[in-house]
Amino acid sequence: MMNKLIKNFLIVILIFIILGGIFAVSSSHFEDVRKVSFSTLISQINEDKVEKIIVEENNLKIFLKDGGKEKTIKESESSLTETLINYGVDKEKIKNLNIEIKGASGWQFWLSILIPSLLPFIFIILFFWLLTRQAQSGAMQAFTFTKSGARMISPQDKKNKTTFADVAGLKEAKEELKEVVDFLKNPKKFIQIGAKIPRGVLLMGPSGTGKTLLARAVAGEANVPFFHISASEFVEMFVGVGASRIRDLFKDAKKNAPSIVFIDEIDAVGRHRGAGLGGGHDEREQTLNQLLVEMDGFDNETGVIVIAATNRPDILDPALLRPGRFDRRIVLDEPDIKDREEILKIHTKNKPLAKDVNLREIAERTPGFSGADIYNLANESAILAARREKKEITQEELLESIEKVMLGPERKSRILSEREKKIAAYHEAGHALVTSSLPGSDIVRKISIISRGMAAGYTLKLPSEEKHFKSKKEFENELAISLGGYAAEKLIFNQITTGATNDLENATELARRMVTRFGMSSLGPLTFGKTEELIFLGKEIAQEKNYSEETASKIDKEISKFINQALKTAERVLKEKRNLLEKIANILIEKETIEKEEYEKIIKES
Repeated sequence: MMNKLIKNFLIVILIFIILGGIFAVSSSHFEDVRKVSFSTLISQINEDKVEKIIVEENNLKIFLKDGGKEKTIKESESSLTETLINYGVDKEKIKNLNIEIKGASGWQFWLSILIPSLLPFIFIILFFWLLTRQAQSGAMQAFTFTKSGARMISPQDKKNKTTFADVAGLKEAKEELKEVVDFLKNPKKFIQIGAKIPRGVLLMGPSGTGKTLLARAVAGEANVPFFHISASEFVEMFVGVGASRIRDLFKDAKKNAPSIVFIDEIDAVGRHRGAGLGGGHDEREQTLNQLLVEMDGFDNETGVIVIAATNRPDILDPALLRPGRFDRRIVLDEPDIKDREEILKIHTKNKPLAKDVNLREIAERTPGFSGADIYNLANESAILAARREKKEITQEELLESIEKVMLGPERKSRILSEREKKIAAYHEAGHALVTSSLPGSDIVRKISIISRGMAAGYTLKLPSEEKHFKSKKEFENELAISLGGYAAEKLIFNQITTGATNDLENATELARRMVTRFGMSSLGPLTFGKTEELIFLGKEIAQEKNYSEETASKIDKEISKFINQALKTAERVLKEKRNLLEKIANILIEKETIEKEEYEKIIKES
């Protein structure tokens, strides 16, 4: 609103300047010169001081030989020559005068008359017109305030069209959604046999796994209009606006049927009702109620499919998930190594890659990366290659981009002192040595004491194969690896620093989950504490403690037991291989970075 007012004000000023310029141009032809009597003109002619006279009806413009300008008025009954003769001017002097006769001044004359009188009125009229226009704009906004605002991608829009070929991996999800595509293309086949296609499809999965992209691909495959809106856009401070926008959205979707309505982050309006401390009639709940009503209003021939996405299915209202609404739920997992390679191929398709680029190696080094992470990796590698004035993206840029996405950019300005550099080197060497010494642990890919993100250094370790389940032994090894840096500092410097803070937090959290979630402690196959959360309260307050104080004490003892055992394991490994620890640390101090091949060579030679 403020931007529009500023824009209108600037328009008024601009018009005012233009009109003022026109007036200045027109008035420049009527200069404010000295007015004299006609008798003065006679005496000046007799004294041979006049060079030129311009006659415009009865108005005379006098140009003197000394450069002066004057004006006067002649008699209207006779010409200038006759008048001069009547006043006794010598005919020879009249012949020597340069007399120029002009007609009426025309538009310039009228402008000089009209603009000074009309300009204020024009300005006032323009001002009120702009005010009226602003008021009409506000009125139109009031009328459109309850419009859904959903963005529609037309099937004719080839530029923004997405198909299943643009979505790598997610084979099971695609198979489920092919039925939706088939229904939108040929609904009679299903209706004739009495089958009912799901009215709502809920896509569930972590952020960045491709929920929005997959929904767009369904619309692209079916070649139908795609209405895209975020659930948060329904909710306003005014009660009833969200419900009205829901009605408007489904009205447009039915008008363009067959079509797909995609509601992103549906948990913004679809949270469990009655879970908060306040009443149950707020704007969000009214919006949810209207959504439920609209989905109930579909019939088999409507041809509108609602696809929603969320990464928090646990907090959705049960009414949304019952049969007849979002009764088909599709889980999107993070991609495995094969899918990551396919995603890399898609995101590097329009990027010039060097011949030696090995996307399989990049896929191996990116476990846990989502599709969005891989897109970011490919984009960062292109930016890095451009900064280095390269025409192609090499393997080097891709590998560096992995670390940038995982840990953040290098902080070259963060210069460590010699002592801090030594502590960081032993800390990271401790992590690496414990990792390579425990059976079944991950492979050390890189060790570095170059700061990235919040870390002063890092040890990059990646699994040799995809893992979906982890054993107790693997968790115990992971605890020992987390405490490897802490144990190394304690062994070499006989003191500890704040560098191990994050390691201790991760180790404590893992040990707590082993006890309270995974049933891996001596307390037996039990879980402790409910994971459900009250929506309007913080996580810590909302988690319900369903065990006694005595059990809580036992849980704390079990956590300490896991941590202490892991620390003893790390200390034992580092004491046995102290010489190797010092060798790795010294190389790190010298080179700052050790790659996988060099590290494995150091281990074999020792």
